[in-house]
Amino acid sequence: MGKRKFDDDQITGILKEHQAGVKVADVCHKHGISEPTFYRWQSLQFGNAGLDARRVRALEEENQKLKKLLAEAMLSAATLSEMLAKTSKGRS
Repeated sequence: MGKRKFDDDQITGILKEHQAGVKVADVCHKHGISEPTFYRWQSLQFGNAGLDARRVRALEEENQKLKKLLAEAMLSAATLSEMLAKTSKGRS
């Protein structure tokens, strides 16, 4: 499979041009793409496949990292408060 000529952001921009009222043929001619390519991109964006799949995956990975950091911070806080409670009881 060859290198893609357009990235996801560019494809989204091209599709938004059409949504703004420019004819499909004019958009395709301007960007040097065929009409079937345009309609394939459109179906991918509006069908649940989405051109934002890469962004969604990146957000999911970031979410997992943040959940892990939160769990570690909560464990650390629980450990510290347990140690503080033991230390406080020993001084009484």
